[in-house]
Amino acid sequence: MDEALRKKILNLLDEHRIMSIATLRPDGWPQVTTVGYVHDDLTLYFLCGLDSQKAQNLAHDNRVSLTIDHDTADLMAITGLSMAAHAEPVVDRAEAHKVLDLLAQAYPEQDPSKLDIEMPSPEDVRIFRVTPTVISVLDYSKGFGHADLVVLGAE
Repeated sequence: MDEALRKKILNLLDEHRIMSIATLRPDGWPQVTTVGYVHDDLTLYFLCGLDSQKAQNLAHDNRVSLTIDHDTADLMAITGLSMAAHAEPVVDRAEAHKVLDLLAQAYPEQDPSKLDIEMPSPEDVRIFRVTPTVISVLDYSKGFGHADLVVLGAE
């Protein structure tokens, strides 16, 4: 991947804080949900409940598809990312704390003392590391429906 495309991907990741992620239910039906995310380079992280349907789905099949984008009034200004990836639970306590710190940094306008709930600890939530295998970089400014495809690893 060339450096300009890498920078574009990282800029899009920096500009957003939520993504839609699709997991596979044990019955084969896809399930899409919106989650907050943080990233460290091209690795994404998200949290969910310990017994959530997402956590159950990922225990069964760790393949995910996701999108990161936003609405715009200008059709030719549509940009975004879609990815095929694998989501693995974070079991290393140091990595889990790093993710929770990144999450707090992602919301600098949020005063933690004004939350009605306590921030979760690694024991309270399931934290997933999302490692992309394919990234599609959507950029309509280069033409209607234009996307650059980046293949990072085996599917």
